[in-house]
Amino acid sequence: MKVLFLNGPNLNLLGQREPEVYGRTTLADIESNVRTRAKMLAVDVDFRQSNSEGELVSWIQQAKGACDVIVINAAAYTHTSVALRDAISAVGLPTIEIHLSNIHAREEFRHKSLIAAVCKGQISGFGANSYILALEASVSVKDK
Repeated sequence: MKVLFLNGPNLNLLGQREPEVYGRTTLADIESNVRTRAKMLAVDVDFRQSNSEGELVSWIQQAKGACDVIVINAAAYTHTSVALRDAISAVGLPTIEIHLSNIHAREEFRHKSLIAAVCKGQISGFGANSYILALEASVSVKDK
């Protein structure tokens, strides 16, 4: 089984950007934790980050036939990108939306996810552990 983890804009700044909201864990730390847990679950992980919406769309499109599940933290694109929504819908792979913070407890504009309707589910508010929860959900989604 292969899971593609996609990370959107500004997630490369984790650990230094608004630590009171996002914590002090870096994206590299999160990736390391995901890889450790993935090894225990016998899951192959591809972990990527881009600040470019177009690159994220291309990676989603390339996942068809190459991955079993997509886990995406689209960051700010969650609330603005019809292109990401359409790409997720087009590839037809089970996709899990994740967020470090609870987007529903934050600013009003963060409450609406344009990608949620085409995702299997959403995990938010558990900090870096949201990634581990999504990895474990990926295994159960693939088994169904």
